[in-house]
Amino acid sequence: MADAATDTNTPYAIRTYSPQRLKDALHKMFLIRKFEEGAEDSYTRGLIHGTMHLSIGQEASAVGSCMSLSDEDKITSTHRGHGHCVAKDADLGKMFAEFFGKETGYCKGRGGSMHIADPSRGNLGANGIVGGGLPIAVGAALSAKRLGTGAVTVCFFGDGANNEGAFHESLNMAAVWKLPVVFVCENNRYGMSTSTARSTAVKQIAERAAAYSMPGVTVDGNDFSAVTEAVDAAVARARRGEGPSLVENMTYRWRGHSKSDRNRYRTKEEIAEWMERDPIVAMSKLLVDHKILTEAEVGALEEDAARIIREAIDFAAASPDPKIEEATRDVYTEGAAA
Repeated sequence: MADAATDTNTPYAIRTYSPQRLKDALHKMFLIRKFEEGAEDSYTRGLIHGTMHLSIGQEASAVGSCMSLSDEDKITSTHRGHGHCVAKDADLGKMFAEFFGKETGYCKGRGGSMHIADPSRGNLGANGIVGGGLPIAVGAALSAKRLGTGAVTVCFFGDGANNEGAFHESLNMAAVWKLPVVFVCENNRYGMSTSTARSTAVKQIAERAAAYSMPGVTVDGNDFSAVTEAVDAAVARARRGEGPSLVENMTYRWRGHSKSDRNRYRTKEEIAEWMERDPIVAMSKLLVDHKILTEAEVGALEEDAARIIREAIDFAAASPDPKIEEATRDVYTEGAAA
């Protein structure tokens, strides 16, 4: 019988990562799912004000894309960015505190759902502007190249952003200067309520990589192993100084675009079909089939994730509100004396 580490018939993730890393990856996927469900429940209970964009159903894309990254490597995120934060090892209590507008939040309650950042982990922040993270990622990659740090930047963006000018400008600049950046498009088929079939001329967004002389690949974004294989290869290429790549993860958001979305542009049948392709169920089966986990151990991981989220919400709820007299703190910088 061939060894799993060398048998090419064995899924890439099983061949590449240790059992503990794979267990941790599944745990993170459960954390993302439970975080989003906890956020949705908190919104319903009136604990969170303002809208949010949930990534339930996209967990494999977030976690798989960050598997080969260290704290020195950077990511830029999107308005649907909670999963990216968790995948980059964010503190769940600080995330919920930011949601709740509390002083203990990552941005001291000033940013909310769409503007969580954690530079200590290489998370340069989520972004409420469609495509807004693309130029930031290119800047981070340029800095890494000029300083010789060896760091790579993974830039998450949605399918809607591929028709923004910032997308084309960023890919072009990254290619011209051979910057260490990996562009990861999470194609969940709809930019708000408009399908990619109606808004994008090419069938697959990864095809646009050819215009900028970089590799482009489309993978099943709900298949953890497929995501890791594609993004790991792109990250390795970037580390070798060979420039950027474009990876398109085909996935699906189970919820609406935001809390105000009534889902009138999608059929119940379409949503149900994609829910049958649950990335967490698929990842759990992968690990059970390869005897890395038992069904009971999978259940224990899910229960532990639920416990962590409960504790994070309790932490946020008990945290202090920002002081009104400090509303403008950190908004302006003090200039040097003349």
